[in-house]
Amino acid sequence: MDYSFILYLLAALLVIVGIAGVILPALPGIPLVFAGLLVAAWTDGFTHVGWLPLVVLGVLTIISIVVDVLSTTLGAQRLGASRLALVGSLVGTVAGLFFMPIGLFAGPFLGALLGEYLHGRKLGQATRVGIGTWLGIVLGVALKLGLAVAMLGVFAIAWFV
Repeated sequence: MDYSFILYLLAALLVIVGIAGVILPALPGIPLVFAGLLVAAWTDGFTHVGWLPLVVLGVLTIISIVVDVLSTTLGAQRLGASRLALVGSLVGTVAGLFFMPIGLFAGPFLGALLGEYLHGRKLGQATRVGIGTWLGIVLGVALKLGLAVAMLGVFAIAWFV
């Protein structure tokens, strides 16, 4: 029996969930996209997509992980955020998942603001840190979406050329 349809379906599901994961911080977005593309290439017996495109996709996946880690941290640290603000941002991100879709955007901001405020700074500084954290997250999501589109493009070019 040929299971290729099921494997292609699994690959498509992984890519779709991965793209959703670029926006939802609870899912490892780009690594899921990579896994889906790898399953599709494997199902085809690596006939259309060989090792070179897969290496490029792997490098883009690693870049996305670096972007993910640095985007939030750099946004907050550029404005002098404390460790409590960074922890607050993380807690706010997780808590925000329970209050979708607004919590997805408000959670990191409010968490960083509260963490910075508890650190003992003034409300104005805490607000700036919260905004910086939020802007870092937004920039990170935009960069990761660009990487996901680039990955799909590399895969499509390898598949059809």
